[in-house]
Amino acid sequence: MEDFIPLVAILSVFGCITAIAFGPTYLKFRERRETQETVRRAIDKGQDLPAEVLDALTRDVTKNLPSRTRDIRRGIIWLAVGVGIAAFSLINNMGWQGGNDWHGEVGDGLLGIAAIPATIGLAFLVLSFFNKNKD
Repeated sequence: MEDFIPLVAILSVFGCITAIAFGPTYLKFRERRETQETVRRAIDKGQDLPAEVLDALTRDVTKNLPSRTRDIRRGIIWLAVGVGIAAFSLINNMGWQGGNDWHGEVGDGLLGIAAIPATIGLAFLVLSFFNKNKD
C-alpha cells in the first residue's frame, strides 16, 4: 500500500494541473452546446429569436480575434516570466563565500529554460507590430 503513495501524489498533482487547464474550456463548451440546443428547439417550434440571443451567440466569435493590444500584453507577460526565471537562476547560482566575493557560475540550464518564455514574449511583441486589428 505504501508503494502507491508516490504514484497517487504524482497523479493528483498532474490531475489538478489538467483540471485547471481544461476545466474552464470544457465548461464553456458545454454551455455553448446547451445554448445551441435551446436555439435549435426554438427554431424547430417556429419561434422567432430575439436580437439579443443572436448577439450573445456571435459575441464569443468576435471576442477571440487577435488584437494589437492583446499581443503586446501577452508579449510583456511572457517576457516578464522569462526574465523572472533568468533572475531566479542567477540569484540561485550566486554562491557567495562571504564578503563581496562572488565565485558562482552563471546558469545550470535554468537560463536556457528562461529563454523559451522570453522568446515567446518577443514573438508576441513582434506580431503586435504586424497586426492590423487595433482592438
